[in-house]
Amino acid sequence: MKPYLQTILATVLVATALFIATPTKACTNLLVTKGATTDGSTFISYNADSHTLYGELYYWAAASHPKGSMLDVYDWDTNEFLGKIKQVPQTYKVVGNMNEYQVAIGETTYGGREELQKQPGAVVDYGSLIYIALQRSKTAREAIKVMTNLVAEYGYASEGESFSVSDVNEVWIFEMIGKGVGEKGAVWVARRIPDGYISGHANHARITTFPLNDPENCLYAPDVITFAKKKGYYKGADADFSFSDTYAPVDFSAARYSEARVWSMFNRLNHEAMVPYLDYAMGKNLSNRMPLWIKPTQKVSVHDVMEIMRDHYENTPMDMTKDMGAGPYDLPYRWRPLSWKVDGVEYLNERAVSTQQTGFSFVAQSRGWLPNTLGGIIWFGVDDTYSTVYTPMYTNISSAPENLKAGNGAMMKFSETSMFWIFNQVANFAYTRYRDMIPEIRARQAQLENKYIALVAENDTKYLQLAKQNPKATVQALTAFSHAQSRNTFTTWKSLYQDLFVKYMDGNIKTVIEGKRDPKVSQPGYGDAWYRKIVTETGDRLKVLK
Repeated sequence: MKPYLQTILATVLVATALFIATPTKACTNLLVTKGATTDGSTFISYNADSHTLYGELYYWAAASHPKGSMLDVYDWDTNEFLGKIKQVPQTYKVVGNMNEYQVAIGETTYGGREELQKQPGAVVDYGSLIYIALQRSKTAREAIKVMTNLVAEYGYASEGESFSVSDVNEVWIFEMIGKGVGEKGAVWVARRIPDGYISGHANHARITTFPLNDPENCLYAPDVITFAKKKGYYKGADADFSFSDTYAPVDFSAARYSEARVWSMFNRLNHEAMVPYLDYAMGKNLSNRMPLWIKPTQKVSVHDVMEIMRDHYENTPMDMTKDMGAGPYDLPYRWRPLSWKVDGVEYLNERAVSTQQTGFSFVAQSRGWLPNTLGGIIWFGVDDTYSTVYTPMYTNISSAPENLKAGNGAMMKFSETSMFWIFNQVANFAYTRYRDMIPEIRARQAQLENKYIALVAENDTKYLQLAKQNPKATVQALTAFSHAQSRNTFTTWKSLYQDLFVKYMDGNIKTVIEGKRDPKVSQPGYGDAWYRKIVTETGDRLKVLK
């Protein structure tokens, strides 16, 4: 996602015009192949992190379009009209970032060489690529073909981008960068993640060298190497060409802010494999590049992926709960900016997978052993992933739930019925006394997510025959189910906010005394470690004199 830009979204195609959201730079994706999962699903997860992105569930109905129709394309970052492209006769239903054929797409922006980031006259930006491809593709390979054909024909209007593209069988990492002023289109490479492996990306290009003669597992622009040679970026043998090192050379910031997040996700899934790359993640050895994919030590479940997207570098040298920046209540977040100076020396705040400014996040689950009507689920959450609740939205539902629907509130417009706002109320209140409140939030979160996972398993049996015999009735049933779980999440979180506010307001902790009007009020203070820091800072100024 791109930096510091206003989010604008419409969720329907009106008069064949495409309107999509504006994100902000710094997102994280995890990619999991079906051979690496506990049940044979494929997963991609996506934290859409932005200080201006409003969390809502995008929705496009399937539609037929008259011959000769054109589609207006608006830039995802600015809502600026970019131009028109030819519409196709039929477009598919899209729920969030997943379509009715269980194709899912996520992204992170890496930027790349500055001179390649602008292409005047280009019509298709990276956000438009995602949602147009989802409306036109039945497989991951087809989505990649749609995206690359679009930029070849109409130009690429964005910075360097990493995409995650999945379907019921395959998971791909796909990286692209424009050709800059005076050129048209983009150079790109897409690699299929080997079955049984996982991959990830987090705002830095990750594909280095790649096979030149393996179209089953690697696709690339015909000029991806010759263009680099023409521009003077590369002079070596084709076999040694590295996409990332050529088009987005890694520096300290890319390693510490971006690659470190990938390292931490990998570390949770195969610690031993990641020990040698800690120096790279911390920006101390930039030549020690991590592998593009690793094999997890154990099979990965949908709940495992949810938990990985909540990572704060716990139990690593970058653990965000352990330094003074965490405050007296071990808060694993740092308010921006990410870097700051003291006496002319620059320092940084860690940038973890889980962060306070997430607009929305999801785990897209594609299940090939089930009919498409039943198989595709986007587990959707809003705000801070550590305290969100991933609620199942089937990808054949006929509408988005009201509390997630686009237009129900906005970044500068509070709505009492918006999921985004109630989750922000809970999380932001918890930031004031995090160590005390987060266990209660996590307990309620676990209750809901475990319940939803169990209900989905029941639905697999309950609706299997119906999905085969009467898809329309299945859509109605699963729409009702998805809406009901969304309402349950919302009402539970509204009640949780009320409970937390009553219990923790004004720095106290209050508990009910049976049969008494007034509660028990405890004031546990900050804790010994923080008091010692206060004494170190203030000396004798606060000392009580005897």
